[in-house]
Amino acid sequence: MKKTFSFLAGTFLLSIPVFSQIQKGNILVGGDIANFDLGLRKGSAFTMRIDPKLAYFIRDNVAIGAYVDLGVQTFSGTTAFDYGVGVLSRYYFPDKNNENPLRHSRFFVEGNVGFTGANVSGGGNSTNGLGIGFGPGYAYFITPNIGLETLLKYNGLVGFGNATTQSDLNLNVGFQIYLPTRKLRRVANDVR
Repeated sequence: MKKTFSFLAGTFLLSIPVFSQIQKGNILVGGDIANFDLGLRKGSAFTMRIDPKLAYFIRDNVAIGAYVDLGVQTFSGTTAFDYGVGVLSRYYFPDKNNENPLRHSRFFVEGNVGFTGANVSGGGNSTNGLGIGFGPGYAYFITPNIGLETLLKYNGLVGFGNATTQSDLNLNVGFQIYLPTRKLRRVANDVR
């Protein structure tokens, strides 16, 4: 009986309408990867940046949460380490008329602010201070609860160190899981 109920509950969760994942009360968990370069050529740099995220939808199409930035770059015996922690917000643009040719996708804009640092070994340009970021993105939902994303994001840093400002423009690729908390609680209570 429990196996049958679990199967039916799982089927119900998979049949949730496509955009119910960005409704009030749901949770976004995932991350982005950017600037990924293995540096296979002689003298080239190894570069990688990951950005884990956790956000809560305070209302339909609007999420607020936290992020962590971790990045490393090695080149010519020098290592640069980037880090950051702070708050983020996202707004998903509505598609009320279903005019989107890809019905399983949504455009969004993301912004963040927090404590950020960019440190370079060997006396390079280092800065620690206030970090801001913003940019447009595109989410394609491969299932009702899993989205693949791309995000073009400006990241700026104002602070103290050898250089008072730093900025860059990143093209991020991400993987997000949208958890429908209300429906999961309902299913968990029914199983008990």
